[in-house]
Amino acid sequence: MIPKPTLLVAVAAAAALAVAGCGGGGGSTSTTANTTPAAATTTPAPSSSSGSGSNLSLSADPSGSLKFDKSTLSAKAGTVTITMDNPSAVQHGVAIKGNGVNSTGKIVSKGGKSVVTAKLKPGTYTFYCPVPGHEQAGMKGTLTVK
Repeated sequence: MIPKPTLLVAVAAAAALAVAGCGGGGGSTSTTANTTPAAATTTPAPSSSSGSGSNLSLSADPSGSLKFDKSTLSAKAGTVTITMDNPSAVQHGVAIKGNGVNSTGKIVSKGGKSVVTAKLKPGTYTFYCPVPGHEQAGMKGTLTVK
């Protein structure tokens, strides 16, 4: 059950997003004001485990829009880790689904990092925000594994 003050903040945040033209965003929870975003890169790097897989980075949009800073990622088959920085006042997380995989990182507030790791075979997957309503509002992308 969501406390009434938190629910009011969530409703106000969703209304602000709708007015800003960012799509809906039911279920988002606001915590504090925005600040300058942390830099994020998407440089696939082999993991140290067995020479296969990748470590990827992305960031939630710092303005509170329901989107990531990237809509596509690529990785090598094997153990793939995605780390998402959250510079937004809206809570976000990162998850991977597709081809029998459904792995979810934790939902974090402003300044937090959500990390998801999965063993992936070659194919196409979806990375998305697991906060209710965020994926449906467009906070998702395509992960191609080769």
